[in-house]
Amino acid sequence: MKTAKNYLEEANAIVTRISSEEAIAKHGTNENIFVDVRDSSDIEKSGTIAGALRIPRGFIEFAADEATPFHNPALKKDANLFLVCGAGGQAALAGKTLKDMGFTSVINVGGVNDWKEAGGPMES
Repeated sequence: MKTAKNYLEEANAIVTRISSEEAIAKHGTNENIFVDVRDSSDIEKSGTIAGALRIPRGFIEFAADEATPFHNPALKKDANLFLVCGAGGQAALAGKTLKDMGFTSVINVGGVNDWKEAGGPMES
């Protein structure tokens, strides 16, 4: 039987994680899309990365699938997707899901507080 730790280890093995500083250097260009996978109530409390899409982890499959009416057209299979959450775990798990769905460039940025502390641009 798998545990949460097993799922997280699998996700971390296939989803590259970069530092906030590395991610900040990639922010603000059209070819890089940032996605906050936390629930809206968490985003409301802390804010999020400026310009980030807000797609909760529990909804990522629907937003990423072109065959659903909930598809977000910004999520293209060849887009550079940078995922953030509270500490990096949800971003890793959502990233693995996206990789399983055929997305080729999925990066885990880690936690939004690390981004904020590193001076990354934020919005409410």
